[in-house]
Amino acid sequence: MAYHEIRGGVTAPRGFLAGATYCGIKTGGHDLTVLLSEVPCTAAAVFTLNKVQAAPIAVDRRHLAATGGRARAVVVNSGNANACTGEQGERDAEEMARLVGARFGCPAAEVQVASTGVIGVPMPMAKVRAGVEQIALSADGGHAAALGIMTTDTRPKEISLAFDAGGVEARIGGMCKGSGMIHPNMGTMLAFVTSDAAVAPAFLAAALGRAADRSFNMVTVDGDTSTNDTALVLANGLAGNAPIDEHSPLAAAFQEALDVVMMHLAKEIARDGEGASKFVEVRVRGARSQHEARLAARAIAGSSLVKAAVYGADPNWGRILCAAGYSGAEVDASVADVTVGEIPLMRRGEILRFDRAAASAALRGPDVLLGVDLHLGDGEAVAWGCDLTEQYVKINAEYTT
Repeated sequence: MAYHEIRGGVTAPRGFLAGATYCGIKTGGHDLTVLLSEVPCTAAAVFTLNKVQAAPIAVDRRHLAATGGRARAVVVNSGNANACTGEQGERDAEEMARLVGARFGCPAAEVQVASTGVIGVPMPMAKVRAGVEQIALSADGGHAAALGIMTTDTRPKEISLAFDAGGVEARIGGMCKGSGMIHPNMGTMLAFVTSDAAVAPAFLAAALGRAADRSFNMVTVDGDTSTNDTALVLANGLAGNAPIDEHSPLAAAFQEALDVVMMHLAKEIARDGEGASKFVEVRVRGARSQHEARLAARAIAGSSLVKAAVYGADPNWGRILCAAGYSGAEVDASVADVTVGEIPLMRRGEILRFDRAAASAALRGPDVLLGVDLHLGDGEAVAWGCDLTEQYVKINAEYTT
């Protein structure tokens, strides 16, 4: 597909406005963000699989059900997760939707709510009310929005593309936050994708599910799946294309654009993992199925022992094969290959003599590649993660103090 990167993030698509403000929910930096479409959107979302789910998720599910998968706005606060806050938490999330709907002229049911931050603390609604009143939205507000949703992130994460939608230019933009509490089935991760393409509801939901499996469900930082994870896609149709459904000639083009956006965001989360000094990509080939390849890749990327070895630039390759072995994928160590960077350490089950200094050097750079070929089938997958450093422990030991 022909697509190219453009500026603007979530406000690059036509008809989207955004803004952020500081209202005192956290200490310093924007902490309240609103994203708005000038017209109603087809909407689809995926949420955390944690059994403990934050109040905004319950509200968002109700709103999407009530509107038949329509939305116009999103309000996001950082600094407070509004999780484990009981019935009051849901009332507060509903009030956030009403406040944004009243301020910007849309039904409360068409407002999605997301929160990120500390669990178990009531929402400071007086601050939220004041914040909603002071937010100013603009077509140039995408970058401010990406800044406003961060917690322990060290940088904003955003991207936008333009692609051909049957003779008209369609655009797609995305932003996310996530640095810690990141694990497959999403994790503390919020992601928002906008498009001005016209997309049928059923196809949008299916496309999001596929893209999430290839992106956010293949990234891990620390093995913890959050209570608040949300990935939401809004498509408002202002590009003027014929609606895209599964039978449309544009179905593959839209899926690819969505995949590119979400995989970019997923990798940015891994690069910005709490305390991380290295980005790790794990490539698994030769599994019996794609499902098993994903299991193995995610287990390797998530192994604390592998992550610690990467941090220390220690080519202790047995940890890589060990993680594949407990992943749930079929593994036969007598036929497997293991590589670090371009350096083979094990081939067809045979331990190779290798230059340890060169292998260590392959683990020392900012981007580290680990590879496993199981030689059992055609399944392939890629997962992303980061190393494990002392700084991760420090950040999370002092999170509320």
